[in-house]
Amino acid sequence: MPMRSSLYPVRCALYPNAMHILWLDPFHGGSHAAVSAGYAAHSLHQVTLLSLPIDGGWRWRMRGGAVSLARLARELGARPDLIVASDMLDLATFRALTADQLAGVPAAIYFHENQLTYPLPPGRKRDLSLAWVNYTSALAADAVIFNSAFHRRAFLAALPDLLGRYHDYQELQTVAEVAAKAHVLPPGVDLAGLEGPPEGDGGPPVILWSSRWEYDKQPEAFFAGLDALERRGADFRLIVAGEHIDPNAPAFAEARARWAARSIHWGYAASRQAYARLLRRADVLVSTAIQEFFGIGVVEAMFCGCAPILPRRLNYPDLIPAPLHADHLYDDAGGMADLLAAALARAGAGRDTWRALAVPYAWPALAPRYDALLATVARR
Repeated sequence: MPMRSSLYPVRCALYPNAMHILWLDPFHGGSHAAVSAGYAAHSLHQVTLLSLPIDGGWRWRMRGGAVSLARLARELGARPDLIVASDMLDLATFRALTADQLAGVPAAIYFHENQLTYPLPPGRKRDLSLAWVNYTSALAADAVIFNSAFHRRAFLAALPDLLGRYHDYQELQTVAEVAAKAHVLPPGVDLAGLEGPPEGDGGPPVILWSSRWEYDKQPEAFFAGLDALERRGADFRLIVAGEHIDPNAPAFAEARARWAARSIHWGYAASRQAYARLLRRADVLVSTAIQEFFGIGVVEAMFCGCAPILPRRLNYPDLIPAPLHADHLYDDAGGMADLLAAALARAGAGRDTWRALAVPYAWPALAPRYDALLATVARR
């Protein structure tokens, strides 16, 4: 069933220029669901969310989601002022299938990730048909919105290679066309749900891992860093709170046994409230990711006072102010161990600084920016 923003009836009287936005989310999970539902809850506009569950898998949603969402949009019967789609939607197909009803309605696409540059696990070949869906969706959109400047740069830099694979009619001029309508708008984060006092108990400092247990987050590199830290005689405890796709995977089980004596929590948090308490108990957050188009988990941890230790790549240099790079961004495994040791030595210091850096990503701060940009797209 369509979900409508609950605050619209209250705010509409105070905002006479409110629009009706149809938000299409074919893979309603993770950051996709958090952004679409979070914006619907905080926008001054009326936001109707049409979504599909994640059970079918993201590849099937990219291939078939446009057909199902076109049917749902037709059944809804409304003609919105603007369409917003996530990057998992084949927007060109959706617009073709709804042309008799929605022709002329402007459309924006929001890129959480993309299939041109997303790193692949060893042995897997890139499915260029999915990359092509991202490309044609960007062409079909009136505005292309990326969740970070890093993401925009990576996507636009990868397009010429995708188009250049073909022997003629490469249409390379379309790269400039996409760039001309590209914008950056960070994802809003539900920081209010993380509020609460620090949960520290006065014991050894706590290192947090909150990433998914998957190849693109490189958990093996994280634990190699912990080995190096332990050899230096550092005293620390550990929280592993990221999603584990297969809790019975040998590497996962081995790591859990290896670090059991230092662990105060291991496994995906049972609720948002439990997750918040884990963040407030930690002192240092570590990432070893090779894929992070924004970094919602980093923002959440910083809001709770965690000092981040991050690789000098992806979007991380943009999340951390340049004067703090030397103490919080590393280049290699040795550098990670050095920065970790230093961060543990000053655990608890600077919590207000990290919180202040996270606050601008809260929905009350970002929703007006979404409202303004989307109103501009609709007027075009």
